[in-house]
Amino acid sequence: MTIATPSTFRAFLAVTAGDDIQRGVTTMSVDDLPADGALVEVHWSSVNYKDGLASTPKGKVARISPIVPGIDLAGRLLEDADGLAAGTEVIAHGYDIGVSRHGGYAELARVPAGWLVALPPDMSTRDAMVIGTAGFTAAMSVVALEDHGLRASDGPVLVTGATGGVGSVAVAILAARGYQVVASTGKADAHAYLRSLGAADVVDRDTLNQPGGRPLDKTQWAGAVDCVGGVTLATVLSRVNYGGAVAASGLTGGADLPTTVLPFILRGVSLLGIDSVQLGIDQRRAVWARLGSDLRPNGLAAIGHEVALDDLGPVLDAILHGGALGRSVVRVRN
Repeated sequence: MTIATPSTFRAFLAVTAGDDIQRGVTTMSVDDLPADGALVEVHWSSVNYKDGLASTPKGKVARISPIVPGIDLAGRLLEDADGLAAGTEVIAHGYDIGVSRHGGYAELARVPAGWLVALPPDMSTRDAMVIGTAGFTAAMSVVALEDHGLRASDGPVLVTGATGGVGSVAVAILAARGYQVVASTGKADAHAYLRSLGAADVVDRDTLNQPGGRPLDKTQWAGAVDCVGGVTLATVLSRVNYGGAVAASGLTGGADLPTTVLPFILRGVSLLGIDSVQLGIDQRRAVWARLGSDLRPNGLAAIGHEVALDDLGPVLDAILHGGALGRSVVRVRN
């Protein structure tokens, strides 16, 4: 079965020419989409750090030009695909979406059937994109920590970069699961926001990002979700309890890790790398099912801030300069 669809649609397109880039909403044809995959009517997308990088020539993320950015999307399947019937509401993110094939900032997208996830029951497509790639990464982080053995009774859990997309949802998920969450941020005016998501305490990021710290410091946390990397991650590793773990997914603080083996061999600390891009579809679908049930985050209304397709440019720039608070959800269709 196939649902009729127009041959043209609106899209936010980025075109790179050397060190310059032209971005804006334009009209595209269905023929401009990749030849493979199932057609999806996109209702919502979101803004991720990677989308900001894909929309600038210095970001070195986009592998094609022109490109429709947007590494995640949610909407309605317009044709039968891989056991999913036309009309099914679906989510897609990661893999090559918004990087080497046109992504979610368009009214239509063509997505390989094996990348599609059916929307969990009682979840709207908008809420799915408030969660989006960032929230999915947060959920993966919580799953990894709990698979390692973390429990709410073990003590405080730290979330760094807590006002960003991954951090905000991590705070909300952990709080909903009964953890005592300590949120780290450099935004003095964001404390109330973080407490509304369930943070029990908020600490200044400057206490974690000073270089030259000791590789082993006084223990403070049973575990951590780190969205920053660099010096911050090294500091966190030095303060995690014996046998604890840190789930790491970010590098806004740098790709270097200035630490030693001491946290790992003297305290048995584990560093759990989190990658949501290439996660297998079966695991991806399982995590989304849990995001619709026991991992469902509190405070989605507070986390999500709506932006129209026509107003994307400044939002993409802001996320690259640390100006994001929560998640910007993109209203693709008016």
